[in-house]
Amino acid sequence: MATVLSLQLDSFGRVFEEVTRILRRSGVIAMPTETFYALGASTSDEVAIHRICAIKGRPQGKPILALIADRAQLTALVDEVTSAATTLMERFWPGPLTLIFPASPRLPKVLTAGTGTVGVRQTAHTGLAPLLRQVGPLTGTSANRTGEPPARTAEDVQRTLGSEVDLILDGGMTTGGLPSTIVDCGSPIRLLREGPISRRQIEAALSMAGMTLGSS
Repeated sequence: MATVLSLQLDSFGRVFEEVTRILRRSGVIAMPTETFYALGASTSDEVAIHRICAIKGRPQGKPILALIADRAQLTALVDEVTSAATTLMERFWPGPLTLIFPASPRLPKVLTAGTGTVGVRQTAHTGLAPLLRQVGPLTGTSANRTGEPPARTAEDVQRTLGSEVDLILDGGMTTGGLPSTIVDCGSPIRLLREGPISRRQIEAALSMAGMTLGSS
């Protein structure tokens, strides 16, 4: 079964060292986010991302989102930041909003599923953000098999995926709730999924910047 480490500030040094070691070996970790536990691998590691797809039983034709600690980390992931993206980042990040950007050509196709775009969210999780700041962007797909309920605790992950992931970071029970809102910041700007941030909130933020949200 997977090793479990507490994601607490007093043990962060050990956590950072272990996560770094695992990621360098194309490993996969499970980690808490604002809503549920997620499967994390380096966004530049094609082998590790293929592992995540196999663990989840997920078709490789579906893109996988990335989690970042701060907007500086977008450089490794995206080819362009549009005005709409800038407006929404300034209003709602960090938080439960995934934005779709033109992807950097350096990203593995298994991450983008050949779409040419990548979904990115700046996490507001106080334990995860410092880790991402140290190790770089990680994938953020939910830590469960496709079609099964998402995991809210480290124990849930250990019970269902403990034999297949390399490390579980225990951050306690997550809040659950709705998955993140998703907005495609291309032209037209589109709401792909309404979550904790409502369509009305997105429309209001864009309107203040002189932009409009297209029809879904």
